[in-house]
Amino acid sequence: MLERQRYELLRAELKKARIEAELRQTDLAKILKKPQSYISKVESGERNLDVIEFITYCNGIGINPTNFTKRLLEKF
Repeated sequence: MLERQRYELLRAELKKARIEAELRQTDLAKILKKPQSYISKVESGERNLDVIEFITYCNGIGINPTNFTKRLLEKF
């Protein structure tokens, strides 16, 4: 799998987790104290997350970053 495809998978899985948590982009943005455009840019690939932002993002959704990463690696 190419690196670009891995980023696409990461974004898709984060979006899926957000939706499963019944959070709209605006809800997650409020939790993270970011503008809604931040969430949109992450989900569209316009913006990547560093590791600290990833952990914060997962916590905002209410998912364990370690477990999420393990499940993601199974798909790589």
